Amino acid sequence: MPLHRFYIPVGFYSKEDKTAVVKAVQQCYSHLPKFYVVVIFIEVDKENFYVGGEATDNFVRIVVHHMATHYHSDERKKEFNERYNKALGPFIKARGADWEIQVAEMDRGMWGINGIKPPPRNSEAEALWYKENRPSEY
Repeated sequence: MPLHRFYIPVGFYSKEDKTAVVKAVQQCYSHLPKFYVVVIFIEVDKENFYVGGEATDNFVRIVVHHMATHYHSDERKKEFNERYNKALGPFIKARGADWEIQVAEMDRGMWGINGIKPPPRNSEAEALWYKENRPSEY
């Protein structure tokens, strides 16, 4: 799955903003089952958020772990980064904040959902697994 952790200043996003950010992130992964995409918002007080040795309340740090999908060429990595930055621009850049994004590609063999090792990407087994094991909508 892609796991997205947003380290944000306290109060940076409203509940509605968070819902919109999650939808924007999910749109970057239209090639994956929707339930693979996980987003966590972690609010950090200014006294605990430092950039360049200075306390800040105007910075967003995003850490992404890709387990379900990997981008094997520099061109595909560039395409993803551009798509991701564009999707998040209205929620960070347009608000005048600075940001940093780190994407790590994790070992798919060390990943499981509900104790099940997901089948290979784009396989018939994945389509069946998705159909039979979809978590309920939330």
